[in-house]
Amino acid sequence: MKLRPGAAGAGTLLCRAADAWADKAGGTSGALWGVALTAIGTAIGDNQTPDAARIASGVRQAQEGIQHFGRAQVGDKTMVDVLVPFSDSLNAAVARGASLTEAWHEAVRVANQAAQTTAQLLPKMGRARPLVEKSLGTPDAGAISLAMIVNTVADLLKDHATAEQGA
Repeated sequence: MKLRPGAAGAGTLLCRAADAWADKAGGTSGALWGVALTAIGTAIGDNQTPDAARIASGVRQAQEGIQHFGRAQVGDKTMVDVLVPFSDSLNAAVARGASLTEAWHEAVRVANQAAQTTAQLLPKMGRARPLVEKSLGTPDAGAISLAMIVNTVADLLKDHATAEQGA
């Protein structure tokens, strides 16, 4: 992938998206997504094709940034309940030598299960916290949203891999 002179690369694009998301979405979720996209964009950078190691590192940095900023932990019934196992799985698969597409798909399976498991948790943080027992049996919206996003990326990676094989 060659960049045109003066063109923004993937890292800059993600950092600009982070700023826009944080500015427009408002609230805690906007700020958290801003933290995540900035971390991934910074890890990927602009000068090289994003590879599995840089992307996995960016996801780990996003996880750490979100946990630091939002102070949520696994079990609090938030997006962190998906982000941590997704990040752990992605990084472990990449460390074993899996391709980005393989590692991402493996991590997606973990994310999907983790999102559904939030239905059994009582909220300790976030917008669902005031509902406490009323939320039992319903998955966390942030966890489901994150699972949907990583599933969409998985589909795009699969499409890209298929297109490359056909070329």
